[in-house]
Amino acid sequence: MKTMFETVRSADGTPIAYTRTGKGSPVILVGGAFNTRSTVAGLAAALAGHFTAVTYDRRGRGDSGDNSADNSTDSSDGLREHELDDLAAVVQAAGGKSSLFGHSSGGVLVLEAAASRPALGIDELIVYEPAYVIEGTRPVPGNDILERLQALLRDGRRDEAVELYQLEAIGLPAPMVEGMKGSDTWRWLTALATSLPYDAALYDPGFGPAVDRLATIDQPTLAVSGSKTFESLRAATKAVAEAIPHARYVELAGEDHGILHRPEGLAALMVEFLS
Repeated sequence: MKTMFETVRSADGTPIAYTRTGKGSPVILVGGAFNTRSTVAGLAAALAGHFTAVTYDRRGRGDSGDNSADNSTDSSDGLREHELDDLAAVVQAAGGKSSLFGHSSGGVLVLEAAASRPALGIDELIVYEPAYVIEGTRPVPGNDILERLQALLRDGRRDEAVELYQLEAIGLPAPMVEGMKGSDTWRWLTALATSLPYDAALYDPGFGPAVDRLATIDQPTLAVSGSKTFESLRAATKAVAEAIPHARYVELAGEDHGILHRPEGLAALMVEFLS
């Protein structure tokens, strides 16, 4: 099935690269930290027989630009607004109305969009393991993690910024992070390091779910986790489903946070929900 590559301008003029594949009502697929639109390409292909699947490079990644690339001192509110503007531009390019899917911090982004921009044109929401932190399930990131990331990136210390985000924001074990260094995976991560402030800015201090904001979301919402994922991610997904009035929680047997490498089961669930 043919995939079309296009760009759209965000509110500050930044070009945002996106692709469409398939036909039918649009579903915009949003990846998380360290991801480009290539990460959700497999899911887009699995959905293309039922919907127009739209993938895009978040600001400062892949083929998208960043007219605010000097974000080394920007506030979390300012960075978050840029990401919301970018998503709004993609929704308009997709026809002005769309369902949204988000994985990991991409899930946090689509939830923030639904909560803060009710007129955006969102039909339904699907999130897979939105990467909030529920206190007691894992160490809570420091309230100054955004500022520390910005300071490292100002000094050109990309490796340290990646390590900080992997250890503290994502919560990976130190031996796992150490084992990545020097690999092709690590080179991919460091190439995307300058986008990390945007991910960190999506969260309130402590990375906990903003329950009051989530409670304002009125779209039908599906919150999905895998049965083999980290318990912290399962708890975060359940918390989202409990906070949103018209949400339900589903657990996919045998799956974990890497589900985008095996998108068929998730795609089938999404088709059922969105149909």
